[in-house]
Amino acid sequence: MTPAAVATAGDPAGDPAAEGADGRGFALYVHWPFCRSKCPYCDFNSHVRATVDQDRWRAALLAELDHFARETRERRLDSIFFGGGTPSLMPPETAAAVIDRAVGHWRPAPDLEVTLEANPTSVEAEAFAGFRAAGVNRVSLGVQALDDADLAFLGREHSAAEALAAVGIAQRQFDRVSFDLIYARPGQTPAAWSAELERALDHAVGHLSVYQLTIERGTRFEGMVRRGEFTPPDEAAAADLWDATQETLAAAGLPAYEVSNHAWPGEECRHNLVYWRTGDYAGIGPGAHGRLTLGGDRVATRTHRAPEAWLDRVGRLGHGEQPRTAVDAASRAEECVMMGLRLSEGVPLARIEADAGRPWDAILDRAAVDRLCSAGFLTLADGRLAATAEGRPRLDALIARVLA
Repeated sequence: MTPAAVATAGDPAGDPAAEGADGRGFALYVHWPFCRSKCPYCDFNSHVRATVDQDRWRAALLAELDHFARETRERRLDSIFFGGGTPSLMPPETAAAVIDRAVGHWRPAPDLEVTLEANPTSVEAEAFAGFRAAGVNRVSLGVQALDDADLAFLGREHSAAEALAAVGIAQRQFDRVSFDLIYARPGQTPAAWSAELERALDHAVGHLSVYQLTIERGTRFEGMVRRGEFTPPDEAAAADLWDATQETLAAAGLPAYEVSNHAWPGEECRHNLVYWRTGDYAGIGPGAHGRLTLGGDRVATRTHRAPEAWLDRVGRLGHGEQPRTAVDAASRAEECVMMGLRLSEGVPLARIEADAGRPWDAILDRAAVDRLCSAGFLTLADGRLAATAEGRPRLDALIARVLA
């Protein structure tokens, strides 16, 4: 199977056959750590470098891919995700090499999803054509705002017009396109935010990721807030913006299938569904995390975070892994609950029990579950626990109460 032959059809949502034998799936995450500049809100493992030895990086990614594939042969591969950083800055030849190697190591699903994250400033029609030829069939664009003043505040190098032009370029090359937006920006009102969402919807993408601005430790924004240079919206104002998000996108046929993600039916991000359904995934590249079930045991993997240290280690050892961590049954079950409740579909009780090796109410506080169901924050029906529309914005508090 060549990368260009990767299919795009199919709807995995609710289809266990499309997700692997246990309904969770198996995915590959590829971390490209380089960006043109560091955004003031970003705490991701991203770095600015004047030059990158592309041949050496390509070889290192392939070596680490080989390393993980040796332990996971015969798995069916549901998704490949190139994240970062700004992976659209890598040569399309690197993406092609990784995709080729991955579909050679594992059994590609008939509707294998291959996603590339891109910034509008790194978009060119010729580059997208190259990524399409490499086997990428879905693009996620870091638009972040459709207001030029707010884009400048967020440290973005593109204008709203440039971002929407990039969306158009992507739509001409790829069947599936998503983009990200950030809300709860200083001074933002629900009316202005709803209008911005309506403008986004005019461009008919099937998937939107909508994130509340959070002030992360170690970011430039943290220092600015500490110095009083700006004040984020308070909890009540952020809640109003959340409500505007849900109402506007649901009315347009893009309901929230996850706390921060909205899609037309069938346009859900298949890669992230693997995470939220606690499927297995291999993570390659500096700072990448993974979860693998090996011989019945689940382990958490992670690689060296610093790009140069990772590259040196791969050159010497064939991988950049740090010591693995065993994930015991109780931790697996708790992770299953925490991730699964993010989805509107919720989490099957049978999945919790499979991970815990005991009844679900030995992991969850049954009395707390009953109280929260009665209060309208959770539902428990047909063997599945789910957060309601009222419960999802309070998810952290709900999870803290139900975990025994």
